[in-house]
Amino acid sequence: MLKKILFLFSTLILISTMANADVVKIGLNYPKTGPYSVQGLAQLRAANMAVEEINAKGGILGNKIKLVVRNTQSKADISQKNVLEMIDKENCMMIFGGSASSVAIEGGRVAKSKGKLYFGTLTYSNATTGKAGQLYMFRECYNAWMGAKVLANYLREKFLAGRKYYYITANYTWGWTTEESIRKFSYTENEKRHRRSYTPFPGATDKDFTVALKRAMLVKADVLVLVLFGKDMARALTIADKLGLKGKVKAIVVPNLTLGMAASTGPKIMEGVIGSLPWCWNIPYLYDYKKGKEFVEKFARQYNAYPSTSAASAYTILYQYQDAVQKAGRFDAKAVIAALEGHKFVSLKDEQQWRKFDHQCIQTVYTVKCKPANEVLKDKFQQDYFEIIDKMSGNEAARTKEHWSSIRKEAGMPDKLE
Repeated sequence: MLKKILFLFSTLILISTMANADVVKIGLNYPKTGPYSVQGLAQLRAANMAVEEINAKGGILGNKIKLVVRNTQSKADISQKNVLEMIDKENCMMIFGGSASSVAIEGGRVAKSKGKLYFGTLTYSNATTGKAGQLYMFRECYNAWMGAKVLANYLREKFLAGRKYYYITANYTWGWTTEESIRKFSYTENEKRHRRSYTPFPGATDKDFTVALKRAMLVKADVLVLVLFGKDMARALTIADKLGLKGKVKAIVVPNLTLGMAASTGPKIMEGVIGSLPWCWNIPYLYDYKKGKEFVEKFARQYNAYPSTSAASAYTILYQYQDAVQKAGRFDAKAVIAALEGHKFVSLKDEQQWRKFDHQCIQTVYTVKCKPANEVLKDKFQQDYFEIIDKMSGNEAARTKEHWSSIRKEAGMPDKLE
């Protein structure tokens, strides 16, 4: 009897092992709740789409993907806990996600300690692939420097001579480096003339935004720069509209715009707002990118909405990971890194490249202006927000190797990713 029980037990273990051998787990570390939850939902939806498609075609090296998800709440300490759990308990081979740079940087640090890759989806801080950059971190989206450089072309032309800027900035790494980059390229580095208010992150209240906006009114700012993201940006811009500030300034600038942010705010308030982004749903149609159009149309059928930058990034990352693993012939992180470094690819837009020295994805970047409300409302989903008013190649927008090396040296970091 005992032999039969042992035999049955051994058989069950063998069956379980064989089943697990046909599955590769990938972790999505995303904000299900908190100020960036809209961007998090977009990531989840696009990730599920990519997983379904990849699995239908045989998975990765014959292994079907199982997506393991955890909620970061856009908090770095929770990101750390999530990544440890997804690697130690769930045996995830790769982690991706993050709609806050502090979350992505911390998640990447933990992944590195375990010898696993981390791909950043929405992490715009220059630090992510700059002074905090490391061998196991890859960033698909652009960084603050790239976004600021394309955006400042328009700002210098339209809103420079004699204009007074006012910055309202989320008080963490993305906010700091984004403001710094915008100031540099818009020639507004004089903080006595072009002032700033910090708002807490996470946890900013309507009172925090109101106080900051009233300061901007007090100094009679010409250009209001909201270095805020997700629901925080939507709340601040809504309050600005109620205070009448939108009618008093020459321009409102949101350095990193997404469709979710625009939709959360509404077409009337978003009208005329200027920003930058690496991708939006109408780009494939404007420039005839076939894969991009297919992605947009499938996403729209499934979710009755257009995909955002966040969705496009998550979708692209999963396909890029699949491609790199299959090129390497194994899941070993060092082999996958070698397959990614310098790799050029076409996904949902024109050609992109994983730059070798910093693992930044180099790609075309865009300046956008939000359309009049009546045009937005004509769209079937009422989400046709962005008019493309300028663009710049990734090589022109990105920091040079020399500049990157100087930043690393200043931070006491090695000149080569480790």
